[in-house]
Amino acid sequence: MNPEKYNIDPETLQQWLAEGRRVMILDIRKTVDRAEWWIPGSIHVDAYEALKAGDSTALANIELPEGIPVVTVCGIGKIAQIAAQQLQARGIQAIPLAGGMKGWSHAWNIADVITIDPFIQIVQFRRTGKGCLSYLIASHQQAAVLDPSLEPENYLQVAESRGWRIIRILETHIHADHLSRGRQLAKAADAELRLPWQNQASGPLDAIHNSDRITIGSIAIEPIPTPGHTAESTSYLIESQGSFNGHFLFTGDTLFVTGVGRPDIGTEESGAHDRASMLYHSLRRLLSLEPSTLVLPGHHNQPIEFDGQPIAVTLGELKAKLPPLAQPEPAFIEWILACIPATPPNYLRIAQLNKDGIFPDGDPTDMEAGGNRCAVS
Repeated sequence: MNPEKYNIDPETLQQWLAEGRRVMILDIRKTVDRAEWWIPGSIHVDAYEALKAGDSTALANIELPEGIPVVTVCGIGKIAQIAAQQLQARGIQAIPLAGGMKGWSHAWNIADVITIDPFIQIVQFRRTGKGCLSYLIASHQQAAVLDPSLEPENYLQVAESRGWRIIRILETHIHADHLSRGRQLAKAADAELRLPWQNQASGPLDAIHNSDRITIGSIAIEPIPTPGHTAESTSYLIESQGSFNGHFLFTGDTLFVTGVGRPDIGTEESGAHDRASMLYHSLRRLLSLEPSTLVLPGHHNQPIEFDGQPIAVTLGELKAKLPPLAQPEPAFIEWILACIPATPPNYLRIAQLNKDGIFPDGDPTDMEAGGNRCAVS
């Protein structure tokens, strides 16, 4: 048997999980490699080195349910083939995930945040392996996409299936952990591309200024400058009006459901301190909004389940569960600078490509692979 002819691609596994199909996902990577990102619902056995060394008993003691396909997973798919062969020899229906976790980094699912047709509808797109969150915001058949990190056809297909036309693409800031698909999507949808005002990005885009109000159908989206994670970071607020009740705050990488944005990307230590101060004041501004305001962040720090439940939290809930938000400025700065996680891989290259408006030729998987490291929590 040639194992390369017998595998499952990430798109098919994504479909299985979205449909709720019964499948066992067996992650055989080293524990340190699994710590940052994994497939939701997977079980873990640290068998990578044993399998790589040719140990035919590496998976002998693992008990697996009968009659359920087992998908074996490693970093790039090669050792998972060996794992699948060992399980197949035991009569288990096993199949390796093609491309491993690198291939899985493009998998995604969606969750409806709110549907009050035709006044406002919000769909959260979740790039489950990367933790990237983007949004399709619609009103009266017009739609905007916020922080697109998936291939343009994914947003276009969902919009078309719901009878929406994408007219605007918005970004919260210049991203450093994933390649923006904003320019590609704007071209494919013949839509306007808008980015918060700054002096770094080039190409065909319109700057968003503090006083701008962006309309989609019957709703207005208000940009709120929230510098800190980056100098140009901007949140977007939709307030209740007329026919629907609710406040929705899209916070990009400024505020998450379990933490806040890191202030150090692309700057020296002194610059990180200054940005931490800016972030503190930006958070004060956001926390002054209605406690019932629903926070819809740009990332999540764990792989996202195929459960249809949006990653969201109210400002009131965040105040209660994140004590650093209540600290005075000096204590907040000390806390955040002491808790900054490891630097994301390839962040300088990704940020520069996003500034230049260039999407590289070929497969960007290697450049974007890895878990999310935008948050301090």
